[in-house]
Amino acid sequence: MEHAHHEHGNEHDAAHGPGHGPGHGHEHPTTGGKVTWAAAARATLHCLTGCAIGEVLGMVIGTALGWGNVPTMILAIILAFVFGYALTLRGILAAGVDFRSAVRVALAADTLSIAVMELIDNGVIALWPGAMDAHLADPLFWIVLAIALAAAFVITVPVNKWMIGRGKGHAVVHRYHH
Repeated sequence: MEHAHHEHGNEHDAAHGPGHGPGHGHEHPTTGGKVTWAAAARATLHCLTGCAIGEVLGMVIGTALGWGNVPTMILAIILAFVFGYALTLRGILAAGVDFRSAVRVALAADTLSIAVMELIDNGVIALWPGAMDAHLADPLFWIVLAIALAAAFVITVPVNKWMIGRGKGHAVVHRYHH
């Protein structure tokens, strides 16, 4: 994606001055139309941050309330989406986009990435022997969670690379980052 495709190009030029074009210090997710693995990894790390916050918070709340595994996992997944979208919304709103448009951009940018991440993350936890019954004070809980999030990251990076390469996912968000 080149800077000329920004919807707010005139605002961008006014804010950064004339002649502020490619090579101005901002890293773009693509180089010559090809998506870099680094850009895909950054987009995935962004989603992973929101997912991890939501997952841990959901597990802590569910455990504190004495809920069973299924309701706790459902809460953790819901909160992973909420925090994933919230982190994206924060950046888009800071760029001056109205709330309704920002929500649409966040949904378009993050839904598939978070869904894949949650599928992998929760799949690892559900299938790991003893992980579903581990308590927050149990090292097994934290070890399996770290392994699950790492696996989700590794599997989601190519998904995000594919989406960004097609102008989807975080490519949509990128036009608002400066």
